Amino acid sequence: MKVLLVFAHPEPRSLNGALREVAVRELEAQGHQVRVSDLYADGWKSQVDRDDFPTLEPGARLQVAAASGQAYAAGTLTGDVEAEHEKLLWADALILQFPLWWYTMPAILKGWVDRVFSYGLAYGVGEHSDKRWGDRFGEGVFAGRRAMLIVTTGGWEEHYDARGINGPIDDLLFPINHGILYYPGYDVLPPFVVYRVDRFDDAGFEPVAERLRERMRTLSTIPPIPYRRQNFGDYLIPSMQLRPELGDPGATGFALHLDGAGQAGS
Repeated sequence: MKVLLVFAHPEPRSLNGALREVAVRELEAQGHQVRVSDLYADGWKSQVDRDDFPTLEPGARLQVAAASGQAYAAGTLTGDVEAEHEKLLWADALILQFPLWWYTMPAILKGWVDRVFSYGLAYGVGEHSDKRWGDRFGEGVFAGRRAMLIVTTGGWEEHYDARGINGPIDDLLFPINHGILYYPGYDVLPPFVVYRVDRFDDAGFEPVAERLRERMRTLSTIPPIPYRRQNFGDYLIPSMQLRPELGDPGATGFALHLDGAGQAGS
């Protein structure tokens, strides 16, 4: 497999940096090709603005989706974005690695998504009608490819379980797993989450490193999170409501969009 790892941590000597090296080495040992986008080291520009669309007429109103689609179709996006497009289209698997900051990804990684997941590539794709609502949520440019998260957090695992004060980790990561990765078609694997990282010592690192090596060894085989596909009968179109006969009666929330028993992190 060809694997792109997008790394978002400002300190290469951090636990995240060490885990990245473990992941890359194990993937390469398994014969996979690996490329890394190190966003902080690369000085990635995170904000979307007029500079992203060099051919936009001076004085024209910036409508980001429209400008993104026009620039993508014309091949006039900036060089840094086009380089990331080339990596994404090259890769069979995408790994996003980051520390959980304020319950989500660091701003620099969100900015990578905002700028790189262009209209015409990651969204705005496919027919919109009374039978389909675009190629998304199980379909799209990246259908058949795999994606997963490597996430670290200072909180205890108990803080992120079903009754934990932070909320279930699968719910916190749902907007990324489902809304960013599944949306353009990736098969999204259960996340690899490391807890209590601020209290780590050398003795605690090796068991976590070995768990990560095992996840990298199974990158091509582990079953993905069983999200429901949008255009295959589970949702009413165009309202995009889950059919009333599906899911537990009275249930709401993210778990409704799982087809089956649910998902499990590791």
